[in-house]
Amino acid sequence: MRIINKVLHCSVLYVSQIMASACDSPVDDIEDMVTSHDPTPHERQFARRNIVPRPRKHKLQPAGEELQTDSVIPGTQKIWVRTWGCSHNSSDGEYMAGQLAASGYKITENPSDADLWLLNSCTVKNPAEDHFRNSIKKAQEQNKKVVVAGCVPQAQPRTDYLKELSIIGVQQIDRVVEVVDEAIKGHSVRLLGQKKEKGKRLGGARLDLPKIRKNPLIEIISINTGCLNACTYCKTKHARGDLASYSIEELVERARQSFQEGVCEIWLTSEDTGAYGRDIGTDLPSLLWELVKEIPEGAMLRLGMTNPPYILEHLEEMGRILQHPRVYSFLHVPVQSASDSVLMDMKREYCCADFRRVVDFLKERVPGITIATDIICGFPGETDEDFEQTMELVRQYRFPSLFINQFYPRPGTPAAKMEQVPAHVKKQRTKELSALFHTYKPYDHKVLVPKKPEFKGKMIEVDIYEAGKHYMKGQPVEDARVFTPSIAQPLQKGQVSGLPQELKATHQNGACASGASSALVGRSWRFDGDGLKLLSLGLALAAVIVALVIDKLH
Repeated sequence: MRIINKVLHCSVLYVSQIMASACDSPVDDIEDMVTSHDPTPHERQFARRNIVPRPRKHKLQPAGEELQTDSVIPGTQKIWVRTWGCSHNSSDGEYMAGQLAASGYKITENPSDADLWLLNSCTVKNPAEDHFRNSIKKAQEQNKKVVVAGCVPQAQPRTDYLKELSIIGVQQIDRVVEVVDEAIKGHSVRLLGQKKEKGKRLGGARLDLPKIRKNPLIEIISINTGCLNACTYCKTKHARGDLASYSIEELVERARQSFQEGVCEIWLTSEDTGAYGRDIGTDLPSLLWELVKEIPEGAMLRLGMTNPPYILEHLEEMGRILQHPRVYSFLHVPVQSASDSVLMDMKREYCCADFRRVVDFLKERVPGITIATDIICGFPGETDEDFEQTMELVRQYRFPSLFINQFYPRPGTPAAKMEQVPAHVKKQRTKELSALFHTYKPYDHKVLVPKKPEFKGKMIEVDIYEAGKHYMKGQPVEDARVFTPSIAQPLQKGQVSGLPQELKATHQNGACASGASSALVGRSWRFDGDGLKLLSLGLALAAVIVALVIDKLH
């Protein structure tokens, strides 16, 4: 009975009060093991139209009494999506927003206007989780519906402040519409399972799902999820798990589709891009060489973070790829500490000499390359001598991009059980390293030009007249050619990516033009209040007639 109510909530909910009461109980944890034989979300939505309710002979509506309708119709509400954390999480947030908009929901940038808050969390550091928890509390104080997603609920779904909230697991983002539908109706749904095919874990949801890019000119593609390491401080491992890669064919097709939608930059992301393909018999260079074949003239590819152990195996090949004219000469390689004893306690699986070898090789082979790195200050057991080695590494390489993180013990990690460095020492070391970073001014290959709409997404020649810590300012050269790398008109901000061609002109940020069908992107129908009442009345009368006919036959 509950399935019929879910499927036909906008048409036959009112025929039987028994049906309505059957779905009032909450839905608890749902086991969600997906295989290639399971229906896709589109197939599930399409099948809804073929479900027909059985008529009942009793409790008929008295003549002249107006039918009572459920005031909560999922798919008509405003949703605010908030994402914390890495670019992988940002991509997940874009996919969830796109599916909701394609299904009829209105995505809003104003949280106070929203009926439901979709909070996409990060578990890397305590402050990020604190912001996430505070946002849940704020939403509840404002009587907003809440759905949570991301690494925090995936890693620790039984946390007290997540009780009775609906959860979307990191591999279940293709089910976001179903979860939000139920949350709007007051139910609690939790989808936390892993996607598997023939017993093998998949990289995650399909890459061709609808999406709303935060920047219509940039497509973020997660090439794999999880990693092969077991770092003692990392909570993300608890959420994303072991390495699971998408196939090269899937990734190339997603890049091709993105360029056809006017994108002029592709960002590749994951918890460790260097480990890509080890679980499916391929590697990162093989993927990159296939992707560069698809990059239009002037468009660019940017590679995300890779840990030293895996990039070491492909240094020669990576050096050639990073010199490609359509690939940014940029690589993010986290060192975390220059002390081998600290790296051992972190279980980082490399020594500082390995990191130096990567940096030295790439600086020699790739002219002008930008190497970004991460450092943790105050890891358990870090001595003054250990920290000085890190300071010396920074003095030597003068990293133009340096992510400095004070250590925070994350619950459930081995590092949380180690003897901690005093808080005031951690703060002091963080302060010293930050001060060192601000003593030098390398160029970070960022150019600021006058903010003109005609320059957005274009390549122009400029004269540099000022350089700072993180930027360079330039003035467009007079009569210089303005080059457009996009091979198609970029989508408008808030427009849904991945929709069928005939719907792109009518679908924008959840608004569907009059007469446009939404069946292809999720829902079969949408009705206003009067239309819904008329349809309900018609179906109720039809049910009465069928019941009478059946009664006569018996």
